[in-house]
Order: sequence, then structure tokens, then C-alpha cells
Amino acid sequence: MPKTTPFHARLAPLNQTGIWKNWSGYLVASKFQYSVTTEYYAIRNAVSLLDTSPLFKYRFKGPQAIDLLRRCMIRDVQKCKIGRALYTAWCDNGGFVVQDGVIMRVAEDDFWLTSAEPSLRYFRQIARSMGLNGVAIDDVSTQFGILALQGPLSHSVISQVTPDATQLDYFGLTQSKIAECDVVISRTGFTGDLGFEIWVHASDALQVWDAIVEAGAGFNIIPVGTTALKIARVEAGLLLMDVDFQSSRFAWVDEQRETPIELGWAWMLKDLSHDDRDFIGREAIETEIRQASNRWTTVGLEMDWGEFEKVHREAGIPTPKFEHYREETMSIYRRGEKQWDYAGYASSFLFSSLLKKPIAIAKLPPDLTIVGTEVDLEFPVIRKPVTVLARVATMPFYDPDQKTKSLTVGASS
Repeated sequence: MPKTTPFHARLAPLNQTGIWKNWSGYLVASKFQYSVTTEYYAIRNAVSLLDTSPLFKYRFKGPQAIDLLRRCMIRDVQKCKIGRALYTAWCDNGGFVVQDGVIMRVAEDDFWLTSAEPSLRYFRQIARSMGLNGVAIDDVSTQFGILALQGPLSHSVISQVTPDATQLDYFGLTQSKIAECDVVISRTGFTGDLGFEIWVHASDALQVWDAIVEAGAGFNIIPVGTTALKIARVEAGLLLMDVDFQSSRFAWVDEQRETPIELGWAWMLKDLSHDDRDFIGREAIETEIRQASNRWTTVGLEMDWGEFEKVHREAGIPTPKFEHYREETMSIYRRGEKQWDYAGYASSFLFSSLLKKPIAIAKLPPDLTIVGTEVDLEFPVIRKPVTVLARVATMPFYDPDQKTKSLTVGASS
């Protein structure tokens, strides 16, 4: 039987569609209202609440926690100071990505991590192989709920229930109280907008929910489902596991695996020459960088609006402009005299009503990754494959100033 999150008692009456989906064994709503557009614009124009409690949550505690995490993660966790969060990934010995996640350094020897797939055994096995007895690794997934408060007015809401969030810069975190309940608040999210994520003990979840909803009443706060979140994350250029990549642990062949370079995460490795850690996968990653042997790179694509509209008009149907989101493989071909010259594929596709254009996250060989490069993207129109001109674009597609702007006194919220 599916499990329910600590916030389910409040969310269930708000689900107008009555439709639930499975997320890691938990019931979640893909949308609460019949219009995904309404929920999406709550993220972009106002404030939204998303229950991300189904994420797996792990706690690393003890004097050797830092040793384990420095061995596992491709970014140096030692550089993550107390009160900071860090987005990183961990790889296998071949340099292929196992997972990505956000680490929070709550105290000197106390780290909290979220991940999309179960990872407890993985980390414990590495700790044993290193002979680390001074670190406790615990699965705290059921002990906490997580609320993502996202949107340009999210600070206006959270500042009413605690003053502590105002001091946070991007990827900062703090221990605080909301409605007399202990919480950990980080200025993070998966929407590419201003936002906060709130960890709350499961027993306090409803009390904290009620306080936040009451504070947001004057700002049209609404719960949003996973579809609106996915639309926002594509605009933000954020990759989703099992859509834009998969864990190397569950792949059969290397064609199903990807390296950090191939996923566009070379920025995570920019200080590698000054980093003496022997992290898992380092040798393979260094070889890849030295030989420039990445097979492809993850890039953004913007489709030509004229051609996109034309193929729908010729088919006699309206051009989709709202709630058009796809998670599937869409082939990409080189442009030129030779037809069907396969080059790569898109993994996420969206017509962005905010940006007024179709966009995609795609995998292309290195010679096609220069911004402005033209390719043909294939997609179905009334079950018939057609190709449309697309151009390589910089990600994120949408990157508002408020995402990273200071929230201290005198700054806009």
C-alpha cells in the first residue's frame, strides 16, 4: 500500500482532481488544480508550496563524516562551511554518475543529504571499505517532511513566520523555529526561482504547514504538484534523474551511463587541479578531461517558432502553447543535404508559456554544442514524425535576479 507524507492530511482535501501518483512509494499529486498553468504561475509570479518529502534523506554524523563525504562526492565537501548547502554528485569507479543531491552542513560533524534513490547501503559499504568507525550514517527519510516554498513572494511569506530566513544567501541554511517547532531552512529549490526548503520533524509537519499557509493567505499561496515543478525545472536547466540521465548503478551498458562532463557539470570540477582528494571516479574523470573524450554534452535547445507553428498548421491542428510538457526520447539530426543523420536526442521538451517558445534539454556530440548551432529535432504531430529547426542555447533558459539576490534589510523580497 502506498505511504503518505507527513503533510498528506492537509494536501488530500486540496487535490481537486483526485488523482495521485507514486513517488518512491508515497502518494503525491501531479497537479492539485485542473490547470497546471495556474500552479506554474504561482511558482513564477507569486508563491507556491510543494511537498518533497518522498526524497530519501540521510544523515552523516561524527568526526569522520567529512572523510567519507570527501571520498564519495566529486565536489569537496570540506569547502562547505557550517550553515551552507552544496549541490554535488557522486560517481562510480568508471567516472559515471551514480546520483546527484544537495548536502547541508548543519554543524561541524553533521551533514544532511537528499537523494532520489535509496543510497544507505551504498554509503555504508564505502565507509566499511575505508575502515571509518567514526561516522554514523542513518536513513532519516521518515523522520522529516520537506516543504519547498518557492516563488518571488516566498520571502514575503516565510519572513512572517521566522526572521531567520532573511539572512540567508543563495544555498545558505539556518536552524530556526516555525510555530514553535524546530526546523532547518535552506535557500534552495528545484524551480530556478527564489525559494526555500524547510525540513520539519514529521510530528510537527501539520503545525508548520498551517503556519505557512496562514502567512501566505494574502499572497495567493497554493500547493503545486510535480508537473508544475517539472516545467519550472526545465526552464531552470535542472536535470531530473530517470529522465535526463539515469543512475550508473541501474545501467546495463556504458551507453546508458553518463559522466559529470557529459551532463554539463564540468563546473563542479573547475578546481580539480588544486584538489588532492582521491574521490571515487577521479582517475577516469581526469582521463576524460585530458583526452577530451566525452561522448556528448548536455545542452539547451530552442526550437524555431516559425517551423514549429508551420508543422502544426499544415496538420490542421492548433500549435500547443500551454501545458505542453514531454519526458521522452526525441531524436536529433544534423542539418544538411543528408537526411536522417542521427546526432543525439532530447530528453525533456516543453513549450514555455513564460518564455513564449519551445525549449528542450538535449544530448549532442561536442562538435554540435556551440551556442547557435542548428540541428533538426524530431517529434510527433498526430502520430507522424516531423523535424523542426532547433538551435543550441545556453542553460538556464530562465534565471531571475531574485533567485540569488540579497534578502537583507533594504533589499527587495
